Amino acid sequence: MKKVLKFGLLLVLVIVVGVVVYNYPRLNIITGFSAKSVCSCTFEANRSLASIEKGDNGFSPINLATNKINFEEKSVTSTVFGLKARKAIYKKGVGCVLLSEDFKNEISFKPNRHIIEKKLPYPFGVLPQKDTVFTNVNYKAVNKAVENAFDKIGDSVKKTRAVLVIYKNKIIAEKYAEGFDENSKFLGWSMTKSITSAVVGVLAKQGRVDIHQTNLFPEWENDQRSKITLNNLLQMNSGLAWVEDYNTISDVTKMLYLDKDMSKIPLEKPLVSKPDSSWNYSSGTTNLISKYIRNQFKTHQEYLDFWYKELIDKIGMNSMVLETDAKGNYIGSSYGWATARDWSKFGLLYLHKGNWNGTQILNKDWIEYTVQPTPTSNGEYGAQFWLNSGGVYPNVPKDLFSCNGYQGQYVFIIPSKNLIVVRFGLAENPIFNTNQFLSSISQSIGLEQ
Repeated sequence: MKKVLKFGLLLVLVIVVGVVVYNYPRLNIITGFSAKSVCSCTFEANRSLASIEKGDNGFSPINLATNKINFEEKSVTSTVFGLKARKAIYKKGVGCVLLSEDFKNEISFKPNRHIIEKKLPYPFGVLPQKDTVFTNVNYKAVNKAVENAFDKIGDSVKKTRAVLVIYKNKIIAEKYAEGFDENSKFLGWSMTKSITSAVVGVLAKQGRVDIHQTNLFPEWENDQRSKITLNNLLQMNSGLAWVEDYNTISDVTKMLYLDKDMSKIPLEKPLVSKPDSSWNYSSGTTNLISKYIRNQFKTHQEYLDFWYKELIDKIGMNSMVLETDAKGNYIGSSYGWATARDWSKFGLLYLHKGNWNGTQILNKDWIEYTVQPTPTSNGEYGAQFWLNSGGVYPNVPKDLFSCNGYQGQYVFIIPSKNLIVVRFGLAENPIFNTNQFLSSISQSIGLEQ
């Protein structure tokens, strides 16, 4: 019996050592992801550690991390078997910042907000929406489609957390999983890229930038990268080398979980193809755009304030928080938080061609530019938005375009149906059948009578 017990303990030890050895090169990234995730979900989204570790961090190898929350300091420290401790700290206004080993916790920057709670019905104000019944909407079909987007009791496959359907500015269906509601903040992941694009659109409207301009950064002045245009960055066909792989030590994981300045790695990347000749999805490209936006302002404070003053607060996305890196740069590729209702407002801005209740935030031609397919993207991508012009969703109108994020975060805009569909969760195609979900909702909207 003792021999069996010893053998069992030895086997466990060998397995543990094997896991550590296999994952050791990735430990900094594993603990960095975990600390950042737990910190943001705790202090920005008001979630419990048990909920976070089961949901957001409940996949391999991130679930190897042990997380310790310091509520007094508002920080989280994560380790794997006591190794490679990483720390993230919460600061109001900029969310949770992942610290590097040599960082001395001197985060003094934060944006000034310009929140005005207008006494208007949703979506243009803080009052409840006015009840409206549309005779061309099959409400039974809409509600069934929304219900089918969620797991049945006891299942954990689709992992949907929120669905919101808006027709003609009115919420016609809304549902949340247990533990979430209309006040819950959701991480948009790469939906934040579309916010970054919109900020460039505001600058373009003000005449401060031109999408065709070259010589974007001083670091590129003396080589072929000087020919890259702002349009190339927005359409992700700059020709810069980039590996977007979240399962390995790659460009994107090093950028998000090792660097203090998240523009550093993409800024140093060489050209591997001629600009405008090949599409390559790159979070690094979006963080270069964030850096480019920063360079349009004399002070860092102006840069921090602009995103809110000229866009986010103007359309009443009052819950939104854009998180920064340790240098105070917005992580435009990945870290925007807001409620489902506030994310929907961003979709409505684009549905209404840049107009927000009578105020033109973005030029109409910017919206038209946004949905022009990027060359070599097979009709799937525009200017930091995803498109359906190539028929990715075969049973959904081709004019659909969307903000998409990791694990199935979506804001879908369908102009021909006057429709916005928002979905948050932890599963995406093919596990979550997006085409079926969208087509069921779209088909429930009949012709106006």
